[in-house]
Amino acid sequence: MDLVEEQLKVIQRGVEEIIDEKDLAALLAKSRAENRPLRIKAGFDPTAPDLHLGHTVLLTKMRQFQDLGHEVVFLVGDFTGMIGDPTGKSETRKSLTPEEVQENAKTYLAQVYKVLDRDKTTVAYNSEWMGKFGAADLIGLAARYTVARMLERDDFQKRLAANLPVSIHELLYPLIQGYDSVALKADVELGGTDQKFNLLVGRALQRDYGQKPQIIITLPLLEGTDGVQKMSKSLGNSIGVFDPPGEMFGKIMSISDTLMWRYYELLSSAGPAKLAELKAQAASGEINPKTAKVSLARELVARFHTEALAAEAAAEFENVFRNKNLPTDIPEVPSWGGEPMGLCRLLADHALTESTSAARRLIKQGAVTVNGEKVSDAELSLAGGQEYLIKVGKKRYLKVRSS
Repeated sequence: MDLVEEQLKVIQRGVEEIIDEKDLAALLAKSRAENRPLRIKAGFDPTAPDLHLGHTVLLTKMRQFQDLGHEVVFLVGDFTGMIGDPTGKSETRKSLTPEEVQENAKTYLAQVYKVLDRDKTTVAYNSEWMGKFGAADLIGLAARYTVARMLERDDFQKRLAANLPVSIHELLYPLIQGYDSVALKADVELGGTDQKFNLLVGRALQRDYGQKPQIIITLPLLEGTDGVQKMSKSLGNSIGVFDPPGEMFGKIMSISDTLMWRYYELLSSAGPAKLAELKAQAASGEINPKTAKVSLARELVARFHTEALAAEAAAEFENVFRNKNLPTDIPEVPSWGGEPMGLCRLLADHALTESTSAARRLIKQGAVTVNGEKVSDAELSLAGGQEYLIKVGKKRYLKVRSS
């Protein structure tokens, strides 16, 4: 197998689609012949301050390109973030202010360098060129694409069919994202499967500006811990890059054995041969799938924290979930004086649940115990001056001290 074939094999892993694979092979061959690394681009709009493992699917593929010797451009969409990507949205997104975008962007680099090689990463902001665009420039860009082609977009078609509005600025989003590829002279752009339309616009604009159209590589949207919907903080199924080590480890261990292999393929640094070996061992019964899951959890926790913290998290998981012991780091709060306190309020105040309504729902589901007894009354109040050990679900504990 020659070097180009080896690179292709690495790039193809976990990928949904490459447009066009033959062109990519030719580009890799040319890159090798000319000793010129390819320029790989992926854009991230800082619409929220925290990244989760779903975001790192793209980062992992970018790191693979870095390891193959290519140039990676991490594009912060500080300009496009103020517009709001209409992808997958059934209504117009709220536009962010420049201040909100900048505040969110501050946390991005600290998180992405957990995956990318800092010394091999070029960071760009699309406000660098879009901030210089005047009205005439924007009109000139808009003239390069037709309304008919823009309305072929599935998101827009669905909204129009439902008599829901599509704002003019949303039509500009794919054009501006596409122009980023022109400004950066990208050879390859990475994106989720939901970004295919935007990536194709980039190809079209590059061609229109006299550049060779970029190769498009789309990657799957990673399912969250529920194994059904794509990972999203708002859906409560996400694993955050900055989640505490023990929490991250526990969430990874909670995914199904089937979903584990998808996480391996999209997030792990284990090579194809190692992954095939693990799958074969699990299928034959040589190892328990949980053993492979522990290895995955340790790898990912070590990536975003440290090897030592990953080892601690694994030991704590073993202690609590297999040996049925209590965690060693249960948060403690002093009891209160005076009137009894509602259990739902106590859970929400100490972050065991997101809200009192979430606490009520969990109590009704039988997921809350007090001193080892399952609670069924959402109106239960606890007297002050007492000791309590409260457990929510499998992982969340709170100890109330009597003094």
